[in-house]
Amino acid sequence: MLPVEECSVRVLFLASEMAPYAKTGGLGDVIGALPGQLRAEGIETWVLQPYYGKPELQYLRYLGSFTPPYTERQGELWCLPAEPHTLFLREPGFYERGGIYQDPFGQDWPDNAQRYAYLNRMGVELAQGRIPFLPGRMDLLHAHDWQAGLAPYLLDLEGRIGAPRPATLLSIHNLAYQGRFSPELLASLHLPLADFHPGGIELYGSFSFLKAGLVYADALSTVSPRYAQEIQTEAFGMGLDGLLRTRHADLTGILNGIDDTRWNPRGDPYLVAHYDEHDLAGKARCKSALQSLLGLYPDPEVLVLGLISRLVEQKGIDLVLQLAPELLRERIQLILLGSGEAQYQDQARQLAHLHPGQMAVHIGFDESLAHRIEAGIDAFLMPSRFEPCGLNQMFSLRYGSPPIVHATGGLADTVVDVDQDVRAGNGFAFAPAGIDGLRDAIHRALRHFQHREHWQELQRRGMQGDYGWQRAAREYVALYRKLLSGA
Repeated sequence: MLPVEECSVRVLFLASEMAPYAKTGGLGDVIGALPGQLRAEGIETWVLQPYYGKPELQYLRYLGSFTPPYTERQGELWCLPAEPHTLFLREPGFYERGGIYQDPFGQDWPDNAQRYAYLNRMGVELAQGRIPFLPGRMDLLHAHDWQAGLAPYLLDLEGRIGAPRPATLLSIHNLAYQGRFSPELLASLHLPLADFHPGGIELYGSFSFLKAGLVYADALSTVSPRYAQEIQTEAFGMGLDGLLRTRHADLTGILNGIDDTRWNPRGDPYLVAHYDEHDLAGKARCKSALQSLLGLYPDPEVLVLGLISRLVEQKGIDLVLQLAPELLRERIQLILLGSGEAQYQDQARQLAHLHPGQMAVHIGFDESLAHRIEAGIDAFLMPSRFEPCGLNQMFSLRYGSPPIVHATGGLADTVVDVDQDVRAGNGFAFAPAGIDGLRDAIHRALRHFQHREHWQELQRRGMQGDYGWQRAAREYVALYRKLLSGA
């Protein structure tokens, strides 16, 4: 047999979303970018995701139908003609709804356990090479977040009876989402009650998809080195820190990348002017255009702060809104783009109403506006209480908009405080999370901004960083080969 490093490695990505077809956060961005980069590194990478209605079926190619074991539903498998390794699982009753995980009122779909158990069952059949119109067995199944957490467990069950199976890796994109359901569902999902105990799939009386993956996957990864350390502590472990400490030897932190072809101020089609670290003149034009677009006072000397985020407590939006009236008394403008909890949406709208010309709020998501904000602001706010990786701070660095962040998770791995390291600094960081630290970091940014040459050095340093996927892909390749060498 050839050594693993000389063999073609076949990997199945199992995930609930993939940009641009389905996305609620960073998970969709990762699945949209990483498989392609892995293919460039020589890994035969397949992706299986639910079909939520995009792209339209006329743009897909039908492959066949298959009914996984222990289910009564025949699922259709489709692919992108130009990307035959990107597969969509179509089961209209399960996935083609008005929201991916929640209904239009923000409530979880009551059958999420059944929906994603079905995805996991189909993923296992594909990984084992048992779908007749698809290729043979995969070498490795790479599961992502709780929605794919059952697959490593199901493959472990097969291994217990002596069946060959692929190696398994579970990536944790956000430990806060654990896929917890009533244990009464175990029987209908055809899962053995014998594993419902604290050392198995039980999590404080509930049955957890994520816990199943954490216990039974051969290896675990997170989306930044710092987050891999943090989740082994009580403060960030979300009740799973004890388990993660016992698996610390199997846990690797690999920092996400960004699509630096789509997020690149040199040629971004959404911008009124292009620029790079050698010529920042276009950024000033982007700032003026953004102020005009959003009805802000056209002042080139004011510090424009931007925030693009889910409006939830984890992201520190409450700190920003609490501090906003104080900030807007200074030479500062504030832009918010995002959606989330109604109380924060209403509070943001009210503040914008009270401060016309100084604060702009757009509830929802707008891809074009997100790019224009990244280019047109002076600094980016990201005061997350915890952040597994974060992508917006890397977008901001790429666009010459130094980030202001709470030093946690991937934010700590990517943003170096300029007041702590003048030579390597690319932004502003504070700790612990809280309004005093955020206020101080913003005031420090305002002081630096008033010294234009120094600010431009800070911008250029951030723009010169390597934030693409090639580095991360190579780290995953090394992890895959390590896993398979020891399989």
